[in-house]
Amino acid sequence: MNQTFNGRDIIVVGQQPWDTEIGSNCKNIALEFSKHNRVLYVNSPLDRITLYRSKNDAKTKKRIDIIKGKSDGLVPIQENLWNLYPDCMVESINWIGNTKVFNVINRLNNKKLSKSISKAIDALGFKNFILFNDNEIFKGFYLTDFLKPSLSIYYSRDYMIAVDYWKKHGEKLEPLLIAKNDLCVANSTFLADYCRQYNPNAYYVGQGCDLDIFYQQDVKKEIPELVNTKRPLIGYVGALQSIRLDVEIILHIAKSKPEWTIVLVGPEDDLFKKSELHTYKNVIFSGMKPIDTLPDYINAFDVCINPQLVNLVTIGNYPRKIDEYLAVGKPVVATETKAMESFSEFVYLAKTKEDYVKYIEKALSEDSQELQEQRRTFALGHTWENSVKEIYDAISKVETDKKF
Repeated sequence: MNQTFNGRDIIVVGQQPWDTEIGSNCKNIALEFSKHNRVLYVNSPLDRITLYRSKNDAKTKKRIDIIKGKSDGLVPIQENLWNLYPDCMVESINWIGNTKVFNVINRLNNKKLSKSISKAIDALGFKNFILFNDNEIFKGFYLTDFLKPSLSIYYSRDYMIAVDYWKKHGEKLEPLLIAKNDLCVANSTFLADYCRQYNPNAYYVGQGCDLDIFYQQDVKKEIPELVNTKRPLIGYVGALQSIRLDVEIILHIAKSKPEWTIVLVGPEDDLFKKSELHTYKNVIFSGMKPIDTLPDYINAFDVCINPQLVNLVTIGNYPRKIDEYLAVGKPVVATETKAMESFSEFVYLAKTKEDYVKYIEKALSEDSQELQEQRRTFALGHTWENSVKEIYDAISKVETDKKF
């Protein structure tokens, strides 16, 4: 552990609230920070449209009670870690087309949030704190101006402006936000390069993954639906979304190799449900499965694939799925992208649908116990501890430069 980061005060502003049911990079980072530092994790404040749409939701009611002063919004999570439910409501403004009007109201929203955070800072006695912004382009845009942190960090984990909601105003605001922070850290090389266009202090820090359930050295359970299925099994685990996956690649594999069985595990969107893939006897759709069964499905596969489309939504994403495949020791064929560069020694990277067939054949012929162990070792190095260490190292470089 970097001794520079023992006993620091860190404020993490998360896009996702602490009480979210889904996994969150930012929560994992906050937990890692809190092992040696005091951390305040700030939930996104309640906005007016959420109140209107979900006023009877238990989470919304909780936030209203805090805004009305009926409950304390500063909640201890564990030693050195607190969660703040802001005692304010902000306006829902993304519908506003006029940039000047949007910026004025957005600044007021930021001022409200900053006032709430400042109360928690005083209550906890935070001093010389670091502000860590989790990709929050709008509600985090003016926080450095109001809170005056000793150091500000922008965390880029998704190419947000590829999504319509963020694109509208984010195309202008995110570059400005990246530039006004002391440094940026990113979970993919693509995003680090993107941030470096606007801030020279931009660093790739990798990604942590929770791989315990995928790294199992015990005898794996058989999957009943696959026991008598013709091999080899070429498998994919994850949501089957046409905006992210290339149906044509999967079709090409199915057509070119009718002796192979393709197993797709995960929920389908409408385009996948209507796709030609359903007419092929060597393609199995298994549907959504409990997460604790996914390692057994992956273990049943002979080769795992990630046939993603290359577009603005996917190009910068850290491929967590690949870590899960590799943690089980399986050979993987994936679409070549900038984010996949760091996996190139352990994954077959395909540029075309023809490459997929060629590399799957190669993976089937080359697989060995030695390669399986190398894949596991590589994947298990992608821990939150290691990722946060990279963040600490980046902070150290910037703080050292600021002294001179």
